[in-house]
Amino acid sequence: MNVENAKSQMRKGMLEYCIMLLLKEKPYYSSDIINRLKEADLLVVEGTLYPLLSRLKNDGILAYEWQESDKGHPRKYYVLSEDGKVMLANLEQAWSEIENTVHNLKGKQ
Repeated sequence: MNVENAKSQMRKGMLEYCIMLLLKEKPYYSSDIINRLKEADLLVVEGTLYPLLSRLKNDGILAYEWQESDKGHPRKYYVLSEDGKVMLANLEQAWSEIENTVHNLKGKQ
């Protein structure tokens, strides 16, 4: 078994959920999303993030708003849509179930 591949698949599976958790807090600019994920030890590159944000936007999970920037052009900040808030609540329930399952299995070793 390739451990690095397994870890990569686990991270990919969690990435959408983690992005939605961030956006629950407040709107984020894309590079700020990358930085917050890095701070949480979830390394994501732009080539992975931008297509994912676009897909979530197209699926109605995210929306964006333009905000003025001190650095020139207005910036696109991503926010959870109403559908995204519902989806996040469902994912939080699913995560809790997965967490309980893993905890129970680890406790029976």
